[in-house]
Amino acid sequence: MNGHLAAVVVTGFGLGIGLWLILVRVPLMRRTTLTQRVEPQLRGVDNRSKLLKESEDSVLFGPLERLFRLFLSDAVGRLGRFNISVNGIEVRLQQAGRRESALEFRAIQLLWSGIGMLAGLVLSLGLIWSGRANAMGGFTLTLAMALGGYLAFDHLLGVAIKRRRDRVLSEFPAIAELLALAVGAGESAASALARVARQSRGELANEFGEVLAQTRAGVPLIEALEEFSTRLNISAVTRFVDGISVAVNRGTPLADVLRAQAQDVRDVAKRELMESAGRKEIAMMVPLVFGVLPLTVIFAVFPGLALLQIGL
Repeated sequence: MNGHLAAVVVTGFGLGIGLWLILVRVPLMRRTTLTQRVEPQLRGVDNRSKLLKESEDSVLFGPLERLFRLFLSDAVGRLGRFNISVNGIEVRLQQAGRRESALEFRAIQLLWSGIGMLAGLVLSLGLIWSGRANAMGGFTLTLAMALGGYLAFDHLLGVAIKRRRDRVLSEFPAIAELLALAVGAGESAASALARVARQSRGELANEFGEVLAQTRAGVPLIEALEEFSTRLNISAVTRFVDGISVAVNRGTPLADVLRAQAQDVRDVAKRELMESAGRKEIAMMVPLVFGVLPLTVIFAVFPGLALLQIGL
């Protein structure tokens, strides 16, 4: 099989898969589920106002989602059968501060994978056409780029989580000091949180705003703070919430607890800085040993060898 025949076979195979997907995803060809058959016979129990109903058009995809919603829903559903960490994805999205659901995240991840597969297919066809690769190599390259796009989007989520965690830890000491000043001035814990959320800007201020919104909706303050610490999943914030809950339940001075928490976070930041400096110091030994030291030895030994050769 030469390169031209392989390109024709791959193109025909892709065209056939595309036509088959278009045919089987037409609404008339879809099987009616039990829920769709029973739902018209039941009375709705949704008593929410229609003004609060979300728009059918997604912010991420717009009107195009109406065309691809069925396909994306089925693809994500089938992907969820092989992925046991759907709840883990929701937790990671909350840690990154992103508001989309796990379904939207998986849809965009599949879109990245499709873009990678399309780029790999174009590159593979070009290599096959020029005779630099065979059909198996092109298929492997296409599959690798599709998998790379899928994993790259997940990696970007991890990077976003780490950056948000660093921002929260950098903001935490100042926020804790402000809370301590407000509580020391005679305000309650809820009033101090409201003042800090109103006067501050940043990740922690936004999270405190959500905590206050939950408390205004009837959720107890300690429960809202526990959900806040679970959502962030940062050890310093968890200790902070535990200290507030103990101070509120037992009546201990809350300002002292907040100042101690702020000092604890500063000590953790100093320790992490020292550890990072130690790792960088070890990393600096690599170019020093393998780059600078051999050149120094050469410059020191070469003149002596040259004089010995002249004397001989």
